[in-house]
Amino acid sequence: MAGIFDFGPAIVLLPFLSFLIAVGTALSGRDLLPKGGAIPGIAATAGSLVLSVAMAAAVAGGEVYDETIYTWAVGAVPGSDGLELTFGLLIDPLSSMMLVIVTLVALLVHVFSLGYMNDDGETGLPRYYAGLGLFTASMLGFVVADNLLMAFMFFELVGLCSYLLIGFHFREPGPPSAAKKAFLVTRFGDYFFLIGVVAVFATFGTAQFVGTEAAPGFPVLAEQALAGEFTANTFLGLGTEAWFTVVGLLVLGGVIGKSAQFPLHTWLPDAMEGPTPVSALIHAATMVAAGVYLVARMYGFYAVSPTALGVIALVGGFTALFAGTMGVVKRELKQVLAYSTISQYGYMMLALGAGGYVAATFHLLTHAFFKALLFLGAGSVILAMHHNENMWDMGGLKDKMPVTYYSFLAGSLALAGIFPFAGFWSKDEILFETLIHGLDGQPLLLVGYVFGLLAVPVTAFYTFRMVFLTFHGDARTEQAESPESVRWNVKGPLVVLGTLATVAGAVNLAPVRVLTGAHVDFLHAWLDGGFSDLTVHHYAEIDPYSSAYIGGELTTVLLGAAVSLGLALLGLGLAYRLYAVPEPVEHTDKLGSAKDLLYDNYYQDEYQVYLANRVVLPVARAADTFDQGVVDGAVNAVSSVSLFSGSRIRRIQTGVVSNYAALVTLGLTALLVVFGVLGGWLL
Repeated sequence: MAGIFDFGPAIVLLPFLSFLIAVGTALSGRDLLPKGGAIPGIAATAGSLVLSVAMAAAVAGGEVYDETIYTWAVGAVPGSDGLELTFGLLIDPLSSMMLVIVTLVALLVHVFSLGYMNDDGETGLPRYYAGLGLFTASMLGFVVADNLLMAFMFFELVGLCSYLLIGFHFREPGPPSAAKKAFLVTRFGDYFFLIGVVAVFATFGTAQFVGTEAAPGFPVLAEQALAGEFTANTFLGLGTEAWFTVVGLLVLGGVIGKSAQFPLHTWLPDAMEGPTPVSALIHAATMVAAGVYLVARMYGFYAVSPTALGVIALVGGFTALFAGTMGVVKRELKQVLAYSTISQYGYMMLALGAGGYVAATFHLLTHAFFKALLFLGAGSVILAMHHNENMWDMGGLKDKMPVTYYSFLAGSLALAGIFPFAGFWSKDEILFETLIHGLDGQPLLLVGYVFGLLAVPVTAFYTFRMVFLTFHGDARTEQAESPESVRWNVKGPLVVLGTLATVAGAVNLAPVRVLTGAHVDFLHAWLDGGFSDLTVHHYAEIDPYSSAYIGGELTTVLLGAAVSLGLALLGLGLAYRLYAVPEPVEHTDKLGSAKDLLYDNYYQDEYQVYLANRVVLPVARAADTFDQGVVDGAVNAVSSVSLFSGSRIRRIQTGVVSNYAALVTLGLTALLVVFGVLGGWLL
């Protein structure tokens, strides 16, 4: 088993090979491959999944792989012995878990695409499967990156792939616009990320996440710097911890963009213009997951800055509630799911900021399964409805699409946090971690906890509003009366993901451990085993499974779970009361202007356009005027003097020898006169 890590690069290279095969077919302009190029993609992702599972088995045996594959530049940084820019692989408990998630979801998306794309007479399929292959390879490269610069490169490649796939239907007006918006909004955040990468190099002289005992990675160096064991370069006249906070927040800019957190969340709802399988991949396992994974990967660094953690928690908690409120009024199936994604990644950020490293990665795991399930389930419905996404045109699909309904129901129960489905266990642990650390003297976390708690009934309400409008009641259109049947390649992935959405919570039954003492919190054991060299100083003194709060840990666990579950059931019950009827009506109309505010996304798009037109554009024009008039003007003035002088002096270069002799004679005469005058004046 030890040699299995030698095949680590193949996890990334196999999907990349499928990309090359598909793009070659696309460029040839001929149908060279069956199923539009789907088969190489399915084979490649299946191979990557097998290798990822083998890597996870090796990691479970206590092995960790951290090796440099290629050094592509060597330089020097002031204050350090040298700088190497490398590509390397880091396969530890965190990355091995994420590898399995990405490859499994990518495989199911490829299979689902056989039914969603191929059976619909879609054109450009080689281009589509090429995009899926490159997208998968990019995310896998990001996951196994052993240093921040390599992670940044694949982070950007993930963004490029999302641009290409969101805009797949480029002949229509909506998708190209949505693709450009996604690209530009996330690039804005990535600008700060890039500065953060440079700052990490300048501060520590390395961007390695872990490194070796002799040359540790920057998270360990940050801890050593605070302990006085390492001298880090700081800038802007800031102290060590303050500077680390600045660096962490710079990198966080890229995270907020990619994981669609407030205020850079506006691109994600528009991204629904892409094919539905692409939406499943983006939301569950690739682009949006990349930001949260990066914070988890760098958690040892963020843990030295309570301020950075507080910002992460507050942004996450606010986003969880803020995005959820917009999902309440949406009419399109995928739009509801888009806002739920923003909200759920807000929960993950809340957990990371609250010191719940394991809780956040646990929710990342369960969310990948139930959100991929919900998007693919939505795709099945959309396919049956002849690509009509409006929930108000549906109804009565429960009996006509039983496989889709029951799998979608499992995903919805997991999303709403209903016991015993997977989302209940992970969301409950997030709220629990946030509460206990907030009660331990972190008031900012209590604010985040309140946001997260209020988002629970909102989530349950919009989730089951979606379920009841889509599947229950009477059919409201002819399409819903006679939906098109879907094939096994659509149903198969739904069954797999439906099962996982139901049972995946069993990997980390932390509350059960508190109640019974049984060691059933397997994910804690899994992740904590690879966290020893990334010691968390902040919040580390608190063990939520041995400390006492609100009269004792048993009371805390039971009370927290009961409140969370009760609020979820309240939201579900309200949705049932209003929408589980034969002929539902839009009760949100009673909200009046508040509904318009929510439906138009708090006018965030208009606000950003206003800032671009009224602030950014005038500033850019002023900067351009200064650049053209002052900076370039000064340079051009100097060059103009030189050019003018040269053009005048050039006139005496006639090439006639007699002219040159006359000029020499005149020059000598002038010199004699000058020296004669000066000599007489001095005497």
